[in-house]
Amino acid sequence: MYEALGNQYVVSRPIYSENIFKAENEKVHRHHKTFLDHLRIFFGCSKEKAKKIAFTFFPIISWLPMYQVREWILSDIVSGVSTGLIAVLQGLAFALLVNVTPDYGLYAAFFPVIIYFFFGTSKHISVGPFPVLSLMVGTAVLRLVPDNSIDNPASGNLTDSEINEKRIIVAASVTVLAGIFQLALGLLQVGFIVIYLSDALISGFTTAAAIHVLVSQLKFIFGLQIGSPSGPLSSFYVLRDVFTNITKTNIADLVASIIIMVVVFVVKEINDRYKSKIPIPIPIEVIMTVIATGVSYAFDFQNTYKVSIVGKLQEGFQPPQAPSLSVFQECVADGFSIGIVGFAVAYSVAKVYSVKHDYVINGNQELVAFGLSNIFGGCFKGFAASTSLSRSAVQESTGGKTQVAGLLSALIVMIVTLAIGFLLEPLQKSVLGALVIINLKGMLMQFNEIPILFRKDKYDCLVWVVSFLGAVLLGLDLGLAAGVGFELLTVIFRAQFPKCSQMANIGGTDIYRNRKDYSNIYEQHGIKIFRCPSPIFFANIDFFKDKLVAAADFNPLRVLRKRNKALRKIKKLISKGELQISPKGIISTSVNQYESEEELDNNSIEELDQPINISDMPFVIDWNSDLANRLKVPKIDMHSLIIDFGAVSFLDMSGMKGLKAIFKDFIKIDVDVYIAGIDDNLLEKLEKCGFFDDDITTSIIFLTIHDAVLSILEKKNLDTFAKLKEDKVQTFIFLKLITTRKAIINEVVFAQNHTSTVR
Repeated sequence: MYEALGNQYVVSRPIYSENIFKAENEKVHRHHKTFLDHLRIFFGCSKEKAKKIAFTFFPIISWLPMYQVREWILSDIVSGVSTGLIAVLQGLAFALLVNVTPDYGLYAAFFPVIIYFFFGTSKHISVGPFPVLSLMVGTAVLRLVPDNSIDNPASGNLTDSEINEKRIIVAASVTVLAGIFQLALGLLQVGFIVIYLSDALISGFTTAAAIHVLVSQLKFIFGLQIGSPSGPLSSFYVLRDVFTNITKTNIADLVASIIIMVVVFVVKEINDRYKSKIPIPIPIEVIMTVIATGVSYAFDFQNTYKVSIVGKLQEGFQPPQAPSLSVFQECVADGFSIGIVGFAVAYSVAKVYSVKHDYVINGNQELVAFGLSNIFGGCFKGFAASTSLSRSAVQESTGGKTQVAGLLSALIVMIVTLAIGFLLEPLQKSVLGALVIINLKGMLMQFNEIPILFRKDKYDCLVWVVSFLGAVLLGLDLGLAAGVGFELLTVIFRAQFPKCSQMANIGGTDIYRNRKDYSNIYEQHGIKIFRCPSPIFFANIDFFKDKLVAAADFNPLRVLRKRNKALRKIKKLISKGELQISPKGIISTSVNQYESEEELDNNSIEELDQPINISDMPFVIDWNSDLANRLKVPKIDMHSLIIDFGAVSFLDMSGMKGLKAIFKDFIKIDVDVYIAGIDDNLLEKLEKCGFFDDDITTSIIFLTIHDAVLSILEKKNLDTFAKLKEDKVQTFIFLKLITTRKAIINEVVFAQNHTSTVR
C-alpha cells in the first residue's frame, strides 16, 4: 500500500525475502534467444529486412528524396564553397606531414568526400585530411622510405623523384589497409570498439600528435634542410637538428610564417568572439594564402631568397593504382591504428553535431563509409582521411544542412585540381607550415584539461598523461598502444580494488548509506552491512574477502579454529570430571588451570575447520563469556551479516567459490549471512551454478537491505523470547534437581542416625 503525504510517502508492505516475493508475484516466463535463433534471424530473408539493409548501407536514399531545395540549397552552397577553400589549403598543408608533394593532398580532400556523400550518416562533418592521421601515415612512410642521406643508407641513393614516388605508394597502400580494417569492422558490426578509446585517451593522444605536428613543421618555418627521423624519440631528434642548424634559418620563410600565424590567430579569435554577430566567419586562411602567393610570385621569392615553394602541381587526376602487398605486410599495426584513430575522431565530432541538430548517426555504418572512402582514396593515391575539427566547424557554422555541402566542397577541390592549381605554385611551404601550426590551437589547448581531470577523476588524468607521454616518446603507433594498455589496466585496477564500505541506517528511514559520511547514522547492534560496488570475479575475490573480514573486525576461520580447540579441551575436562555444573555456571575443579600451547594446538587444520559440534554437550556454551581453565576464544558481538549486491553486475565461477567459502565460514560460527538487492539474472546464475545448498539457502536473499534488517530484528526478537522461556524452564528443572538431591541426602542422614540409635 502506498500513500503520499505532501513531500513524504508512506509504504506499508510485508517484509520480502526473495522466496516470499516469488510466492506472491508470479514471474512471467520469457524465451531467451539462443545462438541458433540469432543465426536464423541474421540469415533470414524478408522484404522488410531487405529494405532495412538497403537504407542502412545506402543512407543517401533515405535523406536525398526529402531534401528541401528551396530552404537548404543556398545554405549548402555557401557552406560548401567556404569549406572547399579551406579543404584545398589543408590538403596542401597536410601533405607535408605525409612527406609527399602537396598536390596529393588535393586527392585526399576530394575522393573520400565523394564516397562519404553516398555512404555516410553525418550531415555536418567535413571529410578529408586530418593532421593526426596525416602524421601517422607520414611516420610509416618515413620508416619504409627514409630520406636520401648518409644517415639513412636504406634509401639506396635514389633520386628525389624516385623517393617521392615510393612514398606515394606507401602512403596510398597504408591508407587502403586502414580502410580495409575499417570496412571489416563495420561489416562485422563491431563499431563499439571505439568505446575502448576514452575521451581522456583521445585527448592526450591528439595533444601529443599536435606536438609531433608542430615539431615536424619547424623545418618549413625556419626554411631548414634537415632529415625527418621516425620512431621513438623522433621529435627530440628533429629538435636537435633544428637547433643545431638554427643559424641557417631562411629569414624570408621565418618572417612570412610569423606574419601568417599572427594575422590568422587574431582573426580567428575575432571570429570566435563575434560569431553571433558575423553571419559567415572571415576566411582568413584563404585570404592570407592568396596574399602570400601573390607576394611570393611578384617578388620571385624562390630565386631571390631561396625559399621552398609548392612547385608544379599535377593537373587532373591520376589513374588508380593497386596497393603494394609488401607494404601491407610491414604496416599492419600502422593500418589498424590509423583506422581506429580516424574513426574515433570522426565519430566523436559527428556525435556532437548529431546531438546538436537532433538526428541519429550509425557507428557501424560510419565505419563502412570511412572504410570505403579510404580504400577508394588510397587507390587514387590519396592518403588517410577522417574529419578536421576546423573544417567541420566552418561547414556547420556557415549554414550547412546536409552532405550536399560536403559534395560542393569536393567540387571546389576538383576545380582547383583541374583548372587553377597552377596559381598556387609560388606559395611558400613555410606558409603552409604556418597554417598547419595555427590550426593546432584547439588540440594544444587540451593541456587545460589536466588540472580539471586531476580534480574530477585522477584515473582519467593518469590516462591522459600516460597517453600523451607515450605518444610523444614512443611515437604515435606505439604510444596509442601504450595508452590503450594503460587505460585497460586502470579499468582492471578499479574493478580489482573497489571502494568497499559499511552501510548504516539514516535514522527514521529505509535509506542506508556509508556510515562514515553522515552524522545522523544509526547502526543496529550485532548487524553489519557490507557493500562492494564492483563485479566479483577471479581478480578481486581475495580483495573482497579481506575487506569483508576487515569490516566484520574478526576472521571467521580463525574464530572457528579457536572455538573448536576450546571445545575439545572442554570435552576432555568433562570426561576427567574436572568441570562441574552449578547454579552459578561451570566450575573447574582442576588443580592445573593452565594448559600448554602444545596440548591445545594438538589438532589438525582439517579437523579445526569443521563445523562446531555441541550435540553431545550437557550445557550450552556462551562463547562471549569467560571460559573455564582460562581458555581464550575471540569474542564477537555480531550475529548477522548483510551483503549489499545492488552494485554487483556479475560473478564468475572463482568469485562464486570464494563467496560461498567465506559465507560458510561465517555460518559455522553462528553468524547469519544475507544477500540484499541482487539482480534477477545474477540470482538465476547462482541457482544454475549450484551456489545454494543445505547451509546457504535461497531464504537468505532479500529484495532490499531494509527487508533483511527487519527480518533479522523480527527473528532475534522471537529467539530472545524463546530463549527467555527456555531459561525459565531450565532454571525450574535445575532447582527441582537441587531440591530432590537435598531431600535424598536428608533421608540418607536420617537413616544413618536412626540405625545408630537402634544399635
